[in-house]
Amino acid sequence: MKYPIGTQSFENLRKGGFVYVDKTDLIYKMVDEGRVYFLCRPRRFGKSLLVSTLKAYFEGRKDLFEGLAINELEKEWGTYPVFHFDFNGQNFTNENELENTLNAQLGRYEKIYGSDPINKTLGDRFKFLLETASQLTNRQSVVLVDEYDKPMLDVLDTPQEDKNRNILKAFYSTFKSADDSLRFVLLTGVTKFSQVSVFSGFNQPVDISMNPAFDALCGITEEELFSVFAESIRAMANALGYTVEETKCELKRMYDGYHFSKRMLDVYNPFSVLNAFYCLEFGEFWFASGTPTYLVKLLNHTKENINELTSKNYDASMFADYKADVEQPLPMIYQSGYLTIKDYNHITRRYRLDFPNNEVRKGFLSAIARSSASYFRQQPAPSAIGKKSNYTQKTRKNNNR
Repeated sequence: MKYPIGTQSFENLRKGGFVYVDKTDLIYKMVDEGRVYFLCRPRRFGKSLLVSTLKAYFEGRKDLFEGLAINELEKEWGTYPVFHFDFNGQNFTNENELENTLNAQLGRYEKIYGSDPINKTLGDRFKFLLETASQLTNRQSVVLVDEYDKPMLDVLDTPQEDKNRNILKAFYSTFKSADDSLRFVLLTGVTKFSQVSVFSGFNQPVDISMNPAFDALCGITEEELFSVFAESIRAMANALGYTVEETKCELKRMYDGYHFSKRMLDVYNPFSVLNAFYCLEFGEFWFASGTPTYLVKLLNHTKENINELTSKNYDASMFADYKADVEQPLPMIYQSGYLTIKDYNHITRRYRLDFPNNEVRKGFLSAIARSSASYFRQQPAPSAIGKKSNYTQKTRKNNNR
């Protein structure tokens, strides 16, 4: 079995013979039932592959979907103009990086559909492209935005955050004025900046991040794990000297436990699962792939240590109408995958949060320890009779735990 580790292209995955957990029934449902969507999922959870799959679908690449669920569901394959904006890979702390990225990506499509000699703003150029593409092809356009929030997360809690937010707000406002030219829009990211910021310029997308119907859109469910990867589980058990049941239990303990709605459907971390099967060992693969700088900023801002955030109940309103904010970091920590829903009370409408699994618990506490050590190195030496700060007491208490 070939594992698509680091493969984010649906075309490369299918042509390369890599294993694919079929999500195309959910993709068809999403396209059939709506037009403008927003989805947040933790990093390395398959958002880029989802966007690539949608791109292939709207480009009419029926050959790539042979044998998948959507091939039986879709009766009228069509070809649409697709605008794919990808904010992965850029460092938006660099001055003018966001403008340069948008200019480059718009320029790529202007070579195909032409440019407007009059309107020069990013938003006007984008609107012209959407309208022109639809006129030339007699099809409405499709817009797919991957990691839409990275230009803001890179500069979170800096003066440049407002600048990048305003640029994106003006750019995305195009969706409202060009609504007649749009067939489908999907924005993906790690977290959601509320409608008072980035999304205020256009009609609100349907946020499916906590919609039970799309729990399994990214990630691997237990049913998928045990059926699609039955051969891999046996191979791992043989390599480690475990029984198949022991291997399943350890996979669950290490990589399961993500819940994205009240339905409480268990979702496994796909990046960690694939790496575990490839390496034939249980490791902290997701956390080892990098701790985002914005997480460290959130930890330094929160007034509670991580043990005070876990195993507590939180009102549903915190997750239904939230805003990425360093001063109120809990929703961002949840959306980023470091905490997850462990229970929901339908009467009080309150969620209980905790670590998803052992990989995240161990990795998160290690990140806190590293962040704390960095903090202490920057502080002046305490006086012999001075009192310890609340931050010091809380951090040491947390590290002891």
